[in-house]
Amino acid sequence: DGDLKFSLESVKKLKELMDENKHINPRMVVSSYSPCDEKDLPEEFQSVCKREDAPMIFERLNLAVQEGDLCEICANAACAGCV
Repeated sequence: DGDLKFSLESVKKLKELMDENKHINPRMVVSSYSPCDEKDLPEEFQSVCKREDAPMIFERLNLAVQEGDLCEICANAACAGCV
């Protein structure tokens, strides 16, 4: 995401955490949820939690892994500029 780089496995874990939270309480306002509150958040996202734009970064990463096939292609070292 921009100059930030994260492993595909960590981004998949982030998506899992975000999806679980949406299923627990679908009536909750999504904007009040932060992956930073999750105890299972991968360590490499801790620096993102300190940024003001953290919610936008997490949302873009979550959207990036919605397209599973694309993400698996991007996991290939030959594909630069993906997640």
